[in-house]
Amino acid sequence: MPTAVETLIETLDLEPLEVNLFRGRSPQVGWQRVFGGQVIGQALVAATRTVEGRPVHSLQGYFLRPGDPAVPIVYQVDRIRDGGSFTTRRVLAVQHGEAIFSMSASFHRAEAGFDHQIPMPEVPQPEDLPSEKDLLASVLQDAPETVKRYWQRARAIELRPVDPRHYVSREKLAPSQYVWVRATGPIPDVPGLSAAVLAYASDLTLLDTALFAHGRSVFDRDLKLASLDHAMWFHRPVRLDDWLLYAQDSPSTSGGRGFNRGSLYDRNGVLIASTAQEGMVRRTVPKDDLPNR
Repeated sequence: MPTAVETLIETLDLEPLEVNLFRGRSPQVGWQRVFGGQVIGQALVAATRTVEGRPVHSLQGYFLRPGDPAVPIVYQVDRIRDGGSFTTRRVLAVQHGEAIFSMSASFHRAEAGFDHQIPMPEVPQPEDLPSEKDLLASVLQDAPETVKRYWQRARAIELRPVDPRHYVSREKLAPSQYVWVRATGPIPDVPGLSAAVLAYASDLTLLDTALFAHGRSVFDRDLKLASLDHAMWFHRPVRLDDWLLYAQDSPSTSGGRGFNRGSLYDRNGVLIASTAQEGMVRRTVPKDDLPNR
C-alpha cells in the first residue's frame, strides 16, 4: 500500500493530454467533495509544467463549484505572458463541462535585491508538543467522534497545533493559531513539487481560524463552510523535510464570510511563504426548526 505522501505525490502528478492541457485525479477516500488544497496544488503543477527555469512567486485562485472526487479534473493552462523577468499563467479547472476553480500564477526568475522579514512568533518547538497519537490519547479523548476520525486518518501532512483547545471546547478564543506542519515522508526533488505540496498544506487549517472568536469548530454540523478564494506568496525556497510553523489569524468575520491570513516559517525563523483566504461561514437551519409546509 502506498503511504499518504506517496498518494499525494501521485495525485499531484498530472497526466498530460495535449499542449497546455492536463488531467488530475482525486484519491478515493470517501470524501463528498474534493479538498481545496488538492485543486490548488494540481493547478499549480499544471501551470509549472508550462514554465522553464522560473519558480512560482505568487498565486491567486477562486473556488467556483465543489469538486467531484469520483471523476477526473481537467486543467487548461493559458500562457498569458512570458516576459524578461516574470511569467504569467492562468489555469482553469473543469469538471462535467463546468469550471470549478480558476487561478492566476506568476513565476519570477531568481535575482538579488533587498531582503527583510517580520520575525517568527515565539512558540514551543514541535518536539515539545504532543504528537497526533498522543493528542488523541490525551486532549482529544473526549472530543466528538468527527474530530477523532479526522486525527486518526493517515495524512501526507502531519499537524502539531500549539493550542488544540478549539477542538474540545466552546470557549471563545482569540482568532489566531499556531500549527507546526511537515510532510510525513520525502518529497522528490522535482521542479515546483515542493511549492505544490506547500500550497496543498496551506489550506488545511486556515479557515478554522475564522471560527475561534465564536467558540465554534469546522466539525460543527450546523455550519456550512467552504473556501471561496486562496492567495499565496512564495518568498524563499521551501523544504518540507523538517517542520514549518504556520502562524494564522483572522482579522474579520462578517456577512457570512471569514477572512484569514497565514505566515509559514522554517525552524530557523525564515519566512517561507504567506497566505490569505476568505471562506464562506454560514449557519444552517436544522430540519426540525423548519416551518411545516
